[in-house]
Amino acid sequence: MRAALRSALFFSVSTPSFSFTRLLPRDIHLSSPLRFSSHLHSFSNPAGSPPPMANTTPSDGVATVVAGGVDGIGGVQEPSIPLSFSMETQFEHFRAQMEESGNIRERIRSVASEIEAALRVMHAGLLLVHQSLPVPEVLKKANVHIEVLRVLYERLAQILSESPGQYYRYHSDWRSETQTAVSLLAFSHWLETGSLLTHAEAENNLGLDASEFGLDIEDYLTGLCFMSNELPRYVVNQVTAGDYDCPRNVLKFLTELHSAFRMLNLRNDFLRKKFDGMKYDLRRVEEVYYDVKIRGLAPAEST
Repeated sequence: MRAALRSALFFSVSTPSFSFTRLLPRDIHLSSPLRFSSHLHSFSNPAGSPPPMANTTPSDGVATVVAGGVDGIGGVQEPSIPLSFSMETQFEHFRAQMEESGNIRERIRSVASEIEAALRVMHAGLLLVHQSLPVPEVLKKANVHIEVLRVLYERLAQILSESPGQYYRYHSDWRSETQTAVSLLAFSHWLETGSLLTHAEAENNLGLDASEFGLDIEDYLTGLCFMSNELPRYVVNQVTAGDYDCPRNVLKFLTELHSAFRMLNLRNDFLRKKFDGMKYDLRRVEEVYYDVKIRGLAPAEST
């Protein structure tokens, strides 16, 4: 009985219109409604002070919580917690940094899109070599776009100069385009000279400065792996056109390149997978070479 009265009194304080007679057992009948004032003394302490139902007085800078941890309808009340000055300052600094980084990344991606477009046109020009067109004519059309790439990479370097030391933070935004650029430059260089495009030559073609905005070594190596994918197709088309000496030259070049890659301790990452694909390019060239050799079509090798 006393527990029921205490519960009724608690809710009557929180909700004035609430009638706590509904909380009493059904077999108890009251002659008249209980009044709050008539029973307040039973919940007071010996000194006659009111029960601890009121909110405590908050101190400066401390969040307040309703007494008992509940609100007027029995739910937990969310405290109002002000942020400290140091926390607010820190996150304001983070916000400014993230906005600045986002703006730089958007500008980089815009230039990277232009690089990709220039590479597509350059690649389309180099593919004409598979149609047995004269190599000098193909290279003349393709090399026009090298100057375009130099201008675009210069713009990219200017953007990165605004964030010194952040090269690898944004590197992923132009990595794929750079790998493709190296592959096309290496293929073009091989068609012209029959030799490998060095890392320094690739940087020079793109107008990159090794001390500020250089060519990442893994991007260079990945580009060489991409370049090797073009050689088997080139060999087949050249043999079809009657150039039976081409398989021997390509086989010699690819064998040396594959052996050079084996000197590297590559991890199980994207570059390692592309290098593993090079052995299939080498095998396809070997098959063409042996087929030409068996048929007696290959010219005599000079000693």
